Amino acid sequence: MDYDENMNVAGGRELARWLTGRPAGYEPSWNVKPTQPLPIAFTDHKSGDPRFEYAFWSLVPVWSKELKTRFPTFNARSETASEKASFKASVKSRRCIIPVTGFYEWTGPKSSRTPHAIFGPDPILPMAGLYSWWHEPDAGDDEGWHLTATILTRASAGILQTLHDRMPVFMSDELLADWLDPETEGDKLLLDAVSEASVPISEHLREYAVKPLRGDGSELIEPA
Repeated sequence: MDYDENMNVAGGRELARWLTGRPAGYEPSWNVKPTQPLPIAFTDHKSGDPRFEYAFWSLVPVWSKELKTRFPTFNARSETASEKASFKASVKSRRCIIPVTGFYEWTGPKSSRTPHAIFGPDPILPMAGLYSWWHEPDAGDDEGWHLTATILTRASAGILQTLHDRMPVFMSDELLADWLDPETEGDKLLLDAVSEASVPISEHLREYAVKPLRGDGSELIEPA
């Protein structure tokens, strides 16, 4: 599920600074998948201004020779991201928010999995993420740049414990400014703080089963 400009923004004026307008090429979606465009909000390193853009959903580190990795990078474990080669540079100063209206989780056997739609206490549910600018090796300095991103995860809490052992790290209002400030050096202490602050948010989530996800449209979030 994706960001909708017409919804009120949770987190007050601070988050609203980053969610002004819509990313270029915006199209609402209720079924975003890894490697597809994912809306992210972050602080521009050069100007210090808020930016709200689409990113390739799977973080590609700057040293990769191609726009893909040998292993999945659409999620990053908050417990180890500061130590992993693919993520540690982004933890340090390239952190972002992924603002969504909700997300899905699945239960049941692989042959017959049931999707569940999950929503937060406010219209916008901000998730903590990391981003990276990947540059095509043979492109010029001013072209061939790709914005890529990943969603941080942690051990599940609240109602999500009955659905999966992992959940996204939800962004708390209190830590938002530091998280999006590239001058705040990211480390495991910051990751742990953001992760723990997301637990109270998880206690206010709501979920319900929906029909198998086919195609894309608002009907996907109708109760089964």
